[in-house]
Amino acid sequence: MRAALIRTLIDLARENERIFLLVGDVGYSLVEPFAQEFPDRFVNIGIAEQNMIGIASGLALCDKIVFTYSIANFPTLRCLEQIRNDVCYHNANVKVVSSGGGLAYGSLGATHHVTEDLAIMRALPNMTVVAPGDPVEAALATQAIAEWAGPCYLRLAKTGDPIAHQATPDFQIGKATKLREGRDVTLIATGGMLYNTIQAAEQLAQQGFQSRVLSMHTIKPLDTEAVLSAAAETSIIVTIEEHSMIGGLGGAVAELLAELCDSHIKFKRMGLNDSFCSQVGSQEYLRKTYSLSIEGVVSTVICLLES
Repeated sequence: MRAALIRTLIDLARENERIFLLVGDVGYSLVEPFAQEFPDRFVNIGIAEQNMIGIASGLALCDKIVFTYSIANFPTLRCLEQIRNDVCYHNANVKVVSSGGGLAYGSLGATHHVTEDLAIMRALPNMTVVAPGDPVEAALATQAIAEWAGPCYLRLAKTGDPIAHQATPDFQIGKATKLREGRDVTLIATGGMLYNTIQAAEQLAQQGFQSRVLSMHTIKPLDTEAVLSAAAETSIIVTIEEHSMIGGLGGAVAELLAELCDSHIKFKRMGLNDSFCSQVGSQEYLRKTYSLSIEGVVSTVICLLES
C-alpha cells in the first residue's frame, strides 16, 4: 500500500503544484522519488510529529494540499492535539497518512501497534477516515482524498499486501465496495483484513454458506445504505477489523444498527479486545491470536450460522 501511495502522489503532484509531502524521518527507499522530482514540495521534518502537523496546517491555510506521513501510531496519537486544534478545528486541507495499521509492526510491541486510531480519528469533527483494503484501493483512496476538501486520515497497511480486487472498483469516499454476493451472512471488512475476509468467504462457500463481502474502506462517513441493505437482506452481519472492537468499524456499525427499532439482525464484531496486546510476534501470528486469520474468521462465522 505504501508504494501505491507514493506512486499516486507523484502522478498527482505532476498535475497539481499545490500538493506537498511532509514526513517524520521515515520512508527511506520509498519517498525519494517524490523528493527528487519535487524538492520544493517535500520536507523531512524529523522525529517531530507535532511540528509536522503544525507546518502542514500552515501550508494548508495557504491553499496547499498537504500529505503527512509516518509509521504506526506516531502521526496520529503522538500529535493528536495538533490534529484536533490545528487541522480539524480550522478544517484545514491536511491528509494524515499512517503506515502499518493494526498489528503490522507486531514484533515491536504495543508502542508500535495501531489499534485505537480509527476510533479516535472518527471522533474528531471535520475528519474523514479512510482505510483501504489492498494496494488497488490504496491508490484510489490517495487520489480521492487529494480531491476531497478538508482533513482526511488515510490508514495503510505496511508492505507486501495481497491484492483483493480482481478488477479496478468504483471507489468513492463514503461508499462501500461489494466484492461478493450472498444472503446467509454479510462480512464487512476494513483495511488490511479485506483479503482474509474474501478467503474466508470462499471457504464458507465450500461448506454451503453464501457470504456477502463488503469492503468498508471509509469508516467516516459510513456507508449507512450498504449496512441497512445487509441488515434487511441477510440474517447476520459480522465486522472484521485489525483494531480495537471499541469505536472503529464495529462500533460505527453497531451505533447504526442500535437505532433501528425494528431490526433483529444477529451482529458480531471481530477485532481486538479492550486491552493492550501483551504478546510479541509477527502480524500473522498476532492475527491468529485474535481470531483474525482466515481460519479464525471462518470458525467464528460458522458458530454464528449454526447457533
